[in-house]
Amino acid sequence: MISGAHEREYVLARRVLLDALDALGRHRDACVLVGAQAVYFHTGPSEIAVPEHTTDADLAIDPRILEASPLLGPTLIAAGFRASGRPGTWLGDEDVEVDLMVPATLGGGGRRGARIPPHDNNAARKAKGLEAAVEDWAPHRVVSLEPDRDARIHVIRVAGPAALLVAKLHKIADRAGDADRSRDKDALDVLRLLQAVPTHVLATSLQRLLSAEVCATVVVEAVVHFEQLFTTGKPLGTEMAVRASAALADAATIRASCAFLASELLEAVRRGT
Repeated sequence: MISGAHEREYVLARRVLLDALDALGRHRDACVLVGAQAVYFHTGPSEIAVPEHTTDADLAIDPRILEASPLLGPTLIAAGFRASGRPGTWLGDEDVEVDLMVPATLGGGGRRGARIPPHDNNAARKAKGLEAAVEDWAPHRVVSLEPDRDARIHVIRVAGPAALLVAKLHKIADRAGDADRSRDKDALDVLRLLQAVPTHVLATSLQRLLSAEVCATVVVEAVVHFEQLFTTGKPLGTEMAVRASAALADAATIRASCAFLASELLEAVRRGT
């Protein structure tokens, strides 16, 4: 579990996540924590000198078990959240964003807004790569990072390391060529997972997900993205991780770690270990 000192933005992001979980009530069982806050549940103390950092909260919604009532939008608004004008993005305290996302293959028609009637089309958005998160999760206690002022605890589903890896790889591939360096942190989160989770554990989970109907296709695509982004030529994912680590970690060490760990995992997945 996360402990110790954290940057103010991360503390605030956790507070707003708890606010959203308070508001969602009976819908919490259909939610899976994804994104950086989920990654940090699995990585713990890292070999990377860059501190854990995030400014938002991400929840994947499994529409197959989502309750019809109460409606998501009005429920969040009643709890003090505001619509951002973008499907699925809700603004909490100090405009911290909470993103409600539905795996693309479960989100119905339309371009961005998820079709999960009777909920509004803008209540959540579709996101490719989250399909594995509704298959690979475990319950965890989510607590405040301000224990002296906030004693709230929620036990919710948190995506497993393999599901998070799949989601991050799709996100990086989808935004390849984006000059916004704030996106580079996604690649560093991939490296955190590779360093923290034993290769055989990741490989076993990925193989299981490859046989799960809801996510098999996106997992196959993620494996292809993984090879291209972290092992081929001058891999974009590796260079993103180097940029995200800035002067806090040795670039050669980051490149070597990415190359070794990515190649090791790909080999393990292919040989069925």
